[in-house]
Order: sequence, then structure tokens, then C-alpha cells
Amino acid sequence: MSRNIIVAGGGILGCMTAMSLIQHGHQVTLVERGQIGGHAQGEASWAAAGILFPLLPWAYVEPVNRLAVASMRAYGELCQRLLEDTGIDPEYQQDGMLLLPDYKREQALAWASQYGFAEHAEAPAHSFAADRQNAMWLPEVAHVRPPVLLAALRQWLLQQGATILDNTELLPLATNEGADQLTRWPTRAGGELEADAFVLTAGAWSGLLLGNQQPLPIKPMRGQMLLYAQPQQQKLTHIVFREGFYMVPRRDGLILAGSCLEDVGFDHAVTDNMGSQLAAKAAALLPELADAPVLAHWSGFRPGSPDNVPTIAAHPQYKNLYINSGHFRYGLTMAPASAELLAALVQGSASESDLTAYAYRAAE
Repeated sequence: MSRNIIVAGGGILGCMTAMSLIQHGHQVTLVERGQIGGHAQGEASWAAAGILFPLLPWAYVEPVNRLAVASMRAYGELCQRLLEDTGIDPEYQQDGMLLLPDYKREQALAWASQYGFAEHAEAPAHSFAADRQNAMWLPEVAHVRPPVLLAALRQWLLQQGATILDNTELLPLATNEGADQLTRWPTRAGGELEADAFVLTAGAWSGLLLGNQQPLPIKPMRGQMLLYAQPQQQKLTHIVFREGFYMVPRRDGLILAGSCLEDVGFDHAVTDNMGSQLAAKAAALLPELADAPVLAHWSGFRPGSPDNVPTIAAHPQYKNLYINSGHFRYGLTMAPASAELLAALVQGSASESDLTAYAYRAAE
């Protein structure tokens, strides 16, 4: 049965959730406090590097890998469809990832075998890394350019008849004892948005929007990024990762370098100290960057959650309010499978075994 559904939060996860709901026959209104596809301070979707892989996935629990692997394998076809339908290219590139020591090699190879990934102990011959003989090469790893992916998703939603409300800020839900259905959500401008059902996909802000209504254990975790031009002599041709730091080559000839995890609340400032640390790591991997100018330095807030496990569940009080949030570092990576699972939950077709790991866990 078709329903009118409001999706609160217009990042990549919100847009893909809206996409899945439309594909299941629902009418969707997507609400964003900024502008979908625009540059708003702190938003993880705009700030992300675009890697479609959970860095060191063998360090994560099975529910994270389940969503991540399914999504990774859906992205190529999804991006091709967006390109064909909208004319906007999300810049999907399967360049591979070079994993440099120190990492848990036996665990990595066991993970690759379990999830059906190619096991390559040696890096490609063109790799620049001096210690590539001890590296692990994962040729199936891909990346996209998140702002362009957002633009493609926005255009696709509009073409399918979705309503998009940019610059519309929702207020935290007020306590409503006894009610088991949510009928309207107030906005800061003074109006109210009505719908048959609501889906919360507001990333790091999701916990705030729930107010006192069974708050989620989600908090902002800041990450900072640097942007460089490709060096002339030794170009980066694939993702490289070492001990928490990565670099990603973009199609436009620029390189993303990051990132970090900072528990600083909603402070979106970038810092010289962290910028220097990231620059030093970039130069250690690609020495030509030591004297290269940093073209841009920005930050974003990840929706931190225990064990990186998202909440994909109905609210414990409001049975028509659904949550799809708390993906921490891997909202982009897990978005397609998370969106489809949320849509199945709304349809009533998701099995209990599918949902158990992502159950609603109120903050303590």
C-alpha cells in the first residue's frame, strides 16, 4: 500500500532511502536543513572521501560487513543507472586499494576468503609504495565522488516525483505521552509537516531530533580532510591506506588525504595541528607532496555509534517513525543495503533475523 513518507535528512543515506521507498511505490518528501548536494558545514556526505569499503573490515562485527559488502557490490550498477537516468556521473572508479603494513595479515586474508574477495598479497607493479612487497592489494575496492553522487540522487528523486524541501529545519520532537503514532513534525519556521510515516536519516543530528523520545547513542565524531593536486612525476593511481590514513585519487586530478576521529561535539573547525599531522602522513607516502600546497582543508561529522553498527528500526514508541542512522564511518559504504533494509521494514517484509542486529538501542 502506497504511503506518504517524510524522510528527514538529505545526505547520501537519506537520498538512497528515499530512492528505495519510491521504488516500493511510496510518495516521498525529503527534508533537509541545508541544501541537498550543497556544501553545508559538518555534513558527512559532502565531506567524505568516497571510499566504498570499510577500512580494515576484519576489525568489524558481522552486521557491519553484511551491509558493507552487499552495498559495495551494488554501487557499480547503481551509479551506472544514475548516469543513464540523470546524465550526472557519480564518478564511480574501481581503482583498487593498496593496504600497507602494519595490519593483521592473517585476519585480512581470512576475511577476503570468507566474503569472496580476491586475495592478492602483492601490490601491483605500478605501485609507488616502497614497502609494497608486504602490502595487500584489493583490486575490487572502488570509490565515488560524494557531492556528485548527491547531485545525481537529487536529480533522480525529482524526476521520480519526490518533493524536496531544502532549507527546512525540523525541531526536536516534544514529549507526547501515550501516543503511538507520529502525525506531524514541527519545523523551526513555525509550520508542521504531516505524513503517514517518517524516516529519520539525519546522521550525527539524528539523536538531537528525537529530543527526549528514547534518544539514540549517536554523537558527532569530527574528521578532517586535505586536498592536493596530483604530483607531476609520481601519480597516485589507486587508493592507499596505512595505519588509519588514506589517500584517494579523484578523476579531476586531485588527491584526497585523511582522516581522523575527534570527539569534539559539533565543533566544525579545522585545526592547524591536525592539518600538519595529515600533511606529514601524506608526504610520508608520496614524498612529492611534502612541498605541495594544500588546496583545501575541511571537516565533517560522522554519526558515531557503538561498534559502527547502525540503527535500522522502528521507534519504540512511535510505530510509524523509522530510524536509519548511526553508520559512523561507513554511511556511504553501507547506504544501498541499509536503504533497502529500511524500505523492507516499512513494507513489513523484513524478517526478524534481518533486523535483529540493527535494533533500536536507546542511549544510557
